[in-house]
Amino acid sequence: MTDETTWIIQAQQGNDEAFTNLVETYQKPVYNLCYRMLGEPESAEDAAQETFLKVYQNLARYDRERSFTTWLLSIAAHHCIDKLRRRRFNAVSIDEDEEGQTDIPDRSAPDPESETAKRQERERLHNCLQSLDPTDRAAVIMRYWQDCSEVEIAQALKLTVPAVKSRLHRARRALADLWDEKPAHVRTERKPYGSPAF
Repeated sequence: MTDETTWIIQAQQGNDEAFTNLVETYQKPVYNLCYRMLGEPESAEDAAQETFLKVYQNLARYDRERSFTTWLLSIAAHHCIDKLRRRRFNAVSIDEDEEGQTDIPDRSAPDPESETAKRQERERLHNCLQSLDPTDRAAVIMRYWQDCSEVEIAQALKLTVPAVKSRLHRARRALADLWDEKPAHVRTERKPYGSPAF
């Protein structure tokens, strides 16, 4: 029997310390999923806390034959999808990384330009993700950031495996199309022989 299984059994019997062990083990993956879904560190923290509250309230109904990680991430994904449906419009700010810490370049890092370029790419990818349907976004995040299988995603999002494959395919195409679009500041061209100011 693994530590996780022991903690689950003990937590189902009301042991708060065992539940704390589960939270400490899974807080980072849950936060990361919520952050990628919602795009804001504060919202992600709130969503992660709400997720663990729901897990605590429903732990007695958890089926130990099922993957605990999949069950937990499905609760987080559904909570985020519900939040996104309620607010519809999402202002995105990624001045912080997925841990909620401000990016501070290492003093031995190559140069600030490459750090800026990496941050801009992360921001651009995150903006592309925000444009996806919430369920498609959850499927993409679970597949490519949480390494969940298509079967696990189907269980978590209450979809069929073919539906997951279809959503992932559609989302990849949409992300590729969005990525290929040139950002607005790149599209502006200076008139030939014009002043550099215009």
